[in-house]
Amino acid sequence: MNAEFVRERITQLRLQKGVSEYKMSYDLGHSRGYVNNISSGKTLPSMTEFFAICEYFSITPAEFFNKDIRNPKLFNQALFDIEKLSESDLRLICMIIDRLARK
Repeated sequence: MNAEFVRERITQLRLQKGVSEYKMSYDLGHSRGYVNNISSGKTLPSMTEFFAICEYFSITPAEFFNKDIRNPKLFNQALFDIEKLSESDLRLICMIIDRLARK
């Protein structure tokens, strides 16, 4: 993991959320070019700002750095919903996931 990963991950998550760099900068309480400066490699967020960015995307820092989860918010929603299922429904979901993962 490096600075490029952080920039690309923020961009990926921002696009998934459907917000512009300007809107995200504004929502985080910064000038309009804040996120653009991160995306273009001019700067990186401080640790405090990194935590604010994770909160903005409703993810944990661990989820931010887990490059295997392309859409952490959607993944978390699926996990949240799965926890509500009965054991038989959970087994069915596992079979479906297994079948889809083989494709």
